[in-house]
Amino acid sequence: MIEVTDLQKIGIGLAGFGISFLFLGMLLLFDKGLLAIGNILFISGLGCVIGVERTLRFFFQRHKVKGTTAFFGGIFIVLLGFPIIGMIVESYGFFALFSGFFPVAINFLGRVPVLGSIFNLPFMQKIVQKLGGDGNRTTV
Repeated sequence: MIEVTDLQKIGIGLAGFGISFLFLGMLLLFDKGLLAIGNILFISGLGCVIGVERTLRFFFQRHKVKGTTAFFGGIFIVLLGFPIIGMIVESYGFFALFSGFFPVAINFLGRVPVLGSIFNLPFMQKIVQKLGGDGNRTTV
């Protein structure tokens, strides 16, 4: 079993609250205060969960410069007071940064009993295959 430290537990809570604030900010017609708080909580939670050094190494890799710039630029645009434009730019940066993680997440969710049967529906298979990559690839 993987041991979770107290700092990681706090980080999970911060990231969870950050995602909740981001969701509420978008639900309440892109409220810039909620979006700003959500962004700050999510980034600080990520730093607590994986550590500050690994967070900085993740964001500032040479091949992720475009995604990092868009992600932090979107946060900055939200903080300036243009929430819709900022969230569009930030969403692009998020997908550019975490696109390498999507196949792993989709393949994992496909093995969950209820979600796996939903992912195998005919209209969902095309979307899952596009997001999840090659289904014939051997996983270790």
